Amino acid sequence: MEQRSVDLNGKVHYLDFGGSGRPIVLVHGLGGSSLNWLGVGEQLANLGRVVAPDLAGHGRTMSLARSARVSSNRVLLSRFLDAVAREPAVLIGNSMGGYLSLAQAAAEPASVRALVLVAPAVPPPPRKSLDLKVAMLFAGLMTPFVASLIMRRRARRGPEQTVRDLLKLCTVDIGRIAPEIIAAHVALGRERATYGRVTSRDFIAAARSLMTVLLRRRRYAEMVGLLRAPTLLVNGTRDRLVHIEAARALAAQRPDWQFEALDDVGHVPQLERPEQFLAVVEPWLRSHSAWIA
Repeated sequence: MEQRSVDLNGKVHYLDFGGSGRPIVLVHGLGGSSLNWLGVGEQLANLGRVVAPDLAGHGRTMSLARSARVSSNRVLLSRFLDAVAREPAVLIGNSMGGYLSLAQAAAEPASVRALVLVAPAVPPPPRKSLDLKVAMLFAGLMTPFVASLIMRRRARRGPEQTVRDLLKLCTVDIGRIAPEIIAAHVALGRERATYGRVTSRDFIAAARSLMTVLLRRRRYAEMVGLLRAPTLLVNGTRDRLVHIEAARALAAQRPDWQFEALDDVGHVPQLERPEQFLAVVEPWLRSHSAWIA
């Protein structure tokens, strides 16, 4: 694995996990980074050339003159595909990264060969109660004064506790994540703490823009209907951020997709249960051998 960067109206950091053949691009979620793929990147490199960018305002990619909003990061993803993948790619996106991958495939179908959507951000299911902690967090982020309080409280807790709090929210059991991967996330958190207030601003902008697009149910459904790339949808049955029923509703809209529910798994199966994640994803990728060089 190597750390690299590319200039896309400002430096974009990415991890290159190696491999050869068709490009596989791993797209992280809100508040995440390319490190979210440490548990599976090298294994996936057996199937193609694997790279994982840090989106604007995330990881080691500073927003600079760019926005951290999802619309801007969709454009950034498109430019990354042009500059680094250089041919139609397999996109594997988690959470917000799943939404971005889906949006990219709808907007520029020629750039995407196949999709693996891992707990993609989707509109919440009607008549289903949201997880209280998750609902309170996102409601707070939508309120200017409260959002600032939330981010200041996060900063006071320090990088290590902030990382652990986020991973606990995203997993059934944080103890399932390899200690060295948690340590890498904490080290990045300490580095990002030196970036100043821009990190809070970017997180709030990304979160608000994501929630806004998810409220537009009809537009989201129209976008899903446009997709032509073969698609695998993966969701944990105990995901607190993307309810399993929301994933099932998405799968019902596209019965041509393959849907896999991972039992007793949370929002980031590639971190929490990498073996289980790979046991589903690798055979599906191999079965679509047309995209393998």
